[in-house]
This record gives sequence, structure tokens and C-alpha cells, in this order.
Amino acid sequence: MSKRRSIIEIPSLNAIDRTANVGRQLAQALRNAIARGELRSGERLPSTRSLAASLKIARGTVVEVFDQLTAEGYLQARVGSGTRVAADLIDATPALPPQPAVPSSADAVDLPSQAARLIAIARALTPHPPVPFAIAVPACGIAPDDNWRRLGNRVRASRQAAPSGYHDPMGLLELRLAIADHVRRARAVHCEPEQVIVTSGTQQGLYMAGRVLLSRDDAVWAEDPAYPGLTAVLDDLGVRTHRLPVDVQGMNVERGLELCPQARAAFVTPSHQYPIGMPLSMARRNSLITWADQNRAWIVEDDYDSELRYAGHPFPSMQGLRPSRVIYLGTFSKVLFPSLRLGYVIAPPPLAEAFAGARAILDRHSPIAEQHVLAAYMREGYFEAHIRRIRGLYAERRAVLLTALDRVLPEGCGVQQSDHGMHILLWLPEEVDDVQLAARALSAGLAVRAISPMYAAQPARPGLMLGFGGFLPDQLQAAVGELVKLLSQQMPQAGGPQQAEA
Repeated sequence: MSKRRSIIEIPSLNAIDRTANVGRQLAQALRNAIARGELRSGERLPSTRSLAASLKIARGTVVEVFDQLTAEGYLQARVGSGTRVAADLIDATPALPPQPAVPSSADAVDLPSQAARLIAIARALTPHPPVPFAIAVPACGIAPDDNWRRLGNRVRASRQAAPSGYHDPMGLLELRLAIADHVRRARAVHCEPEQVIVTSGTQQGLYMAGRVLLSRDDAVWAEDPAYPGLTAVLDDLGVRTHRLPVDVQGMNVERGLELCPQARAAFVTPSHQYPIGMPLSMARRNSLITWADQNRAWIVEDDYDSELRYAGHPFPSMQGLRPSRVIYLGTFSKVLFPSLRLGYVIAPPPLAEAFAGARAILDRHSPIAEQHVLAAYMREGYFEAHIRRIRGLYAERRAVLLTALDRVLPEGCGVQQSDHGMHILLWLPEEVDDVQLAARALSAGLAVRAISPMYAAQPARPGLMLGFGGFLPDQLQAAVGELVKLLSQQMPQAGGPQQAEA
């Protein structure tokens, strides 16, 4: 029979900080002692009384720790023989506490095959800090507004926000009714509430569309350049993506017909192409719909920034032209605030239940309390009033940014013409590395997004996306000055100001 171990002989137990949570430290120290072999299988531990006296802690703390580790299977307690290390831990020793990561060549080898790809996606989609010119930062004090807060308080005070069981993966019926009513009036969408599936945003809607519509190795069309979140989804699904160039009329459908007319689906941003900004022309829309009809293919319409048009009325949706072939994606992130995490898919009736199944697999449904608040906000007319208000506000800030750029842009730079959205696109001379410039800008406290990585075709045209929605006019003007300084450092031969492109 093994001899009882003295506390002095267990080094890891002597480093306990008595100013912190002693019980948690003692439990982890005992796990570590077992892992390192300081305590061996079958070995007898000190009694709870002697261990408590040695460590100068309460005996009750030691008793709780012994009980916990016994429940976890590390220790065994028997009447008359004390507490011992469990005898069956030869192949079940716990892992040591995490140590600071030290990069090595072996790390990449040990990663799962998908890990490096997912790490790259995480880095590409990590949001910028809320400094000029970060994209998708809402105007402070505008969203959420007082009406939103009041409705939130009302919901939280009612039974609607009370804890409950799982809900319909399609989303709260009241919210689906409000969404269907809004898109019918504002976006010329043809739908009923039974076709609406509430999502946690466009990114989830894109993934659901891919899961429902596509199988591995199917061919699809996507724009070039394109939203990185979309290309990440298509890559994850293992489909064959044909990137179609974008020109002044939007995605080049004729090129798609040349490359792969039998594609299963086309992913487009017809109202406001991401990231460049032009709408898809009516001729291209008709060509895309004709192709979908003839090939029994699907069109996934990401209605990006559709509400934020500053000249004339927003363009009607493609879904309204062919409801049976278009899956329509919308979000409340831009017009309200991104952290709300609510969006929607409108699917043709035969596919609606399949989308509900895809949503159930991902995370069942969005939080119900927020759905109740948004439904009331839309039903009582505050949502449409809010859109009108921010459209005017963002138009003013956009004008300030364009004027500031027009005054100081070096020769070779130009602004892409667009009357939509919360960002403008600044084209750079071919010799400028937009990725390097974006990194330098971030170090200087500016958040710009390079677009060359969004292209599949090479060489990619360099450019920067500059968000303006969440920043005051004086912030935008000062940030333009700082950006031009950084740009001039990469353009030592830069000339005077250049007018924005027509």
C-alpha cells in the first residue's frame, strides 16, 4: 500500500495565490499534479484536514475540491483507506492549462485540413474598429432611436420576452407579416408571410441559399469583384464558381452564358453592386431571368443597400420580375444597426420549408424578444420614418465626403459614380498597393477596406471602400486629410487634385 504523500512533496500545490479563488486553483493544481506524474495512479493524498492546515485554507474548501475531482473521475474515496488518485487514469490524464501560443512550423502541419481556410475567412470578415472610414457603422443617436428603446421596454415588461421553449425556425409570425408588408410596398416583392424566413443577417441567408439550392461540384455564377462573405460560402460548399466581370451595367450575363450556361444558380447584388456600386441594368436583369427560366436555375438576389439611394426612388427588386425563380435576401443591419442580427429570406413557396429546415440546423431561430420589438417598430410606422430620416442624414454626410475628396485627391485617383449605400469607392493608380495602404491606414487610426482581394481576375484594380454613415462631417473632413497624406507617401510623384470620375 502506497504511503500518504506529504503536501511539501507536491510542488504544484505550493504556488496557490490565497488572494484569488483558492478552491478553483487547488482543483487545477491537483489536476496538473496528476498530469505531470507528481501524483500517480493509486497514490494516497493527504487528509483534508492536514492539506487544509498545510495550505492555511478552510478544510471545507478542500472537502469541496476533493468531492469535485472525485465526481470528475480523478480521485477515488473509500471509507477506511482515504482519498487516492483514480487507478484508471493512465490514458486519461487532463491537459495542462493553455500556454501562450508560440508559432512554429509544426503548428500548420497539425491543423485540420479546413482550419487554415477558415482562419483566412475569419480574418477577412473581421469588422474594423468604429473609426473613419469603417463600413456599416450606424449614425450614433439615430439607431436605435427613442421609439425603439420604448418598444423594447414594453416588450421586456410583457410576457413576450419571458423565457420559453423553442419557436418556429421561420421566425415570429408578427415579424414575418410586417416584413412581407414592407417589401411588397417598398421593394415590389411578391410574397406572403409563409415565404418569409427570419435570419440572423444576409451572411446566414447566403449560406442557407447555398445549402438549399446547391450540391457539391454544382456550377454557379458570382460577380467579380464580389462580397468576400459570399465567396467564402461558395468555397465552403465546394461548388465550382464562375466569376463574371462587372462593368457599367453590372454583372456581365453574356460572359456567364459563354463560360457555363448550365450553372445551377447566380448570386447577384442588382440594386447596388458590392463593392463597386452600380445597379444591374434592366437589359441584364431580363437576360438573367431568361437564363434562369430556360435552365431551371435560381437567382439569389442580395438586395444590398437598396433602401439607401440618394437620387430618385430605390430600384425595384428582381424578385418582383420572376418570384418563382428568385430567392430574395434582405437585412436590417444597415438601416438599423448590425448588432441587431436580424435579416430575412423570401423564398418561392416550394422552397420555403427547406429554408426553414436549413435555419433549424444552423441555430433554430433568432432571439424572440428582438423579433417582437422589430415587429412592433415596423407595424407602428417607425421603420419607414427611420429610413427616410437616415437617408437624408447619410446623403448629407456622403456629400461632405465627396466634396472633401474632390478638393485634395492626387492625380490618378477617382471616385466611382454611385448614388447608393453607406460607402463610396475610391479608385487608386495601378502602382498603389491597396492592401498595404489599408494596413498603414489602420495603424494610423483609419479603417478603409481594400478591394483588390475581392477580385478573382488578375491583375486586380486597386481601390478603397470608404464608409461615411457613422461619422460626423468634421470627422470625415479630418480623416480625408490623413488618408491623402498616407496615399501621397505611396505616390511620391503625385500631382494636384483630380475631379471625381463621372
